[in-house]
Amino acid sequence: MDPINFVILASILFAIGAAAVLLRRNAIIAFMGVELMLNAANLALVAFSRMHGEIDGQIMAFFVLVVAAAEVVVGLAIIIAVFRARQTISLDEPAELKG
Repeated sequence: MDPINFVILASILFAIGAAAVLLRRNAIIAFMGVELMLNAANLALVAFSRMHGEIDGQIMAFFVLVVAAAEVVVGLAIIIAVFRARQTISLDEPAELKG
């Protein structure tokens, strides 16, 4: 398969993730959209790395995966803490998140 197909797939996945972040009011769905955008960026990095015959993009994708794993832990902990305090994970009322 041609690497440009993977770049196109990464663009589509990124657009779906961005739509989830911008259009949904649920924190979990928005969080999943961010993760989808990170994975799309990883796919693009690996595809461009493959196109140019270098390994740098693959190494960068590995580091992005490591940072994304830490982000998942922190993000889910924050979402759970907000849910326990407010009994909702809706993003409709951002004023409630202020201390």
